[in-house]
Amino acid sequence: MTVYFIGAGPGAADLITVRGARTLAACGVCLYAGSLVPAELLAECPPEARLVDTAQLDIGQITAELIGAHEAGHDVARLHSGDPSVFSAVNEQMRRLDEAGVPYEVIPGVPAFAAAAAALKRELTVPTVGQTVILTRIAHRATAMPEGEDLATLGRSGALIVLHLAARYVDRVVEELLPHYGADCPTAVVALASRPDELILRGPLDGIAEQVKAAGVIRTAVIMVGRTLGADQFRDSHLYSPGRDRHAC
Repeated sequence: MTVYFIGAGPGAADLITVRGARTLAACGVCLYAGSLVPAELLAECPPEARLVDTAQLDIGQITAELIGAHEAGHDVARLHSGDPSVFSAVNEQMRRLDEAGVPYEVIPGVPAFAAAAAALKRELTVPTVGQTVILTRIAHRATAMPEGEDLATLGRSGALIVLHLAARYVDRVVEELLPHYGADCPTAVVALASRPDELILRGPLDGIAEQVKAAGVIRTAVIMVGRTLGADQFRDSHLYSPGRDRHAC
């Protein structure tokens, strides 16, 4: 039997991939974070499936559920919000499954930053304006950031920064990025991207904190800071340029 780590997407139940939905429908056990995964997705599970909310479980308990289901002869769906490749804590689960000799696969999902960009109707990379996107977070009570990955250091690049798990600390974000991006830098906060209660806040960097606090946004949000968010005058890309030689290798 196999454990499937499935990206559930950013919130909307219909943003799970076709592969993810099909796999979910074939698994006899499903582990999911009740605080993050939409309840509508669980309707994809078989009627007789065992559903386990992991919101209050620690890593040992989660691993025991995965291994136990495998040993009982069940395929297991492990639903993670967004995409498993970013801030999902799948590494420690996979490491333990490796140690136990339990096979697993990973099925990607739509990440929160992509859903936020869609909500903003923005391409995050713009020719001649910005071609780099940094996905990061800030350290607080969670795991410390590695040396050289603090906001002040990353901000020196001037690249578009996408911050997860940081809305509660928006004042600190603004303080650390202001010297590198300037007070007028376009900034957006998207909370609950793709969900019915999605909230979009936009403004200059020096005013975004006031908006975030006034709206009461403290979690399930991404913060984006960068010039590409406001770019409207830029050169067309080479990809579709009439001057491009489409016969060249």
